[in-house]
Amino acid sequence: MSNEAEIKARFWKELKSERTIMIGIDGEPGGGMQPMTALVEEDDGGPLWIFTSKETELARAVGAGKRAHATFTGKKHDLFANVMGRLSLDTDRAVIDRLWNPWIAAWFEGGKDDPRLALLRFDADSAKIWLNATSLGAAIEWLLRRDPKESYKDKVAEVAL
Repeated sequence: MSNEAEIKARFWKELKSERTIMIGIDGEPGGGMQPMTALVEEDDGGPLWIFTSKETELARAVGAGKRAHATFTGKKHDLFANVMGRLSLDTDRAVIDRLWNPWIAAWFEGGKDDPRLALLRFDADSAKIWLNATSLGAAIEWLLRRDPKESYKDKVAEVAL
C-alpha cells in the first residue's frame, strides 16, 4: 500500500533521475508549455533549476515569482505528476557553477558567461501525483469482479512540496 510520503519520495527520486518536465507559466497562451531539463539537487525536493536561453519564450515570459505549472511522467509511465509553484529568473553564480556540466555547456558557446544564458528557478509548492495502478494484480482483481477503483485510491496523493 502506498501512502502520501512514499508517493512524494518516489516522485522526487524519479524526477531527479529522469529530469524532463513540461513547464509553462500560468496565463500564457496555450499554457506556454515546453519541455525542459530540470535539475534537482536534493533527494527530498528543493527548487528545480532549469538552464535555458534568454531567447526562449519561457525565459522572456518569466517575471518575479510568476505562477507556473509543470507536468512530469516517469520513465516507465507508472508515475505522473502535475506540479504547481513559482518560476523566477535566478542569477546566483554559485548555483550556475555548482550545476554546470558538459550537457549544459554544449548549448552555450560562451560557457558560463554566455550572454544568452538564463537560469530559471522553479519553487514547487504543491503537486498531485498519480501512480499507475494498472498491473497484473489489478487485472486479477477485475477478473474476480472487485471494484477497480479500490486499486487506485491509495495511488494518488496531493502533497505540499
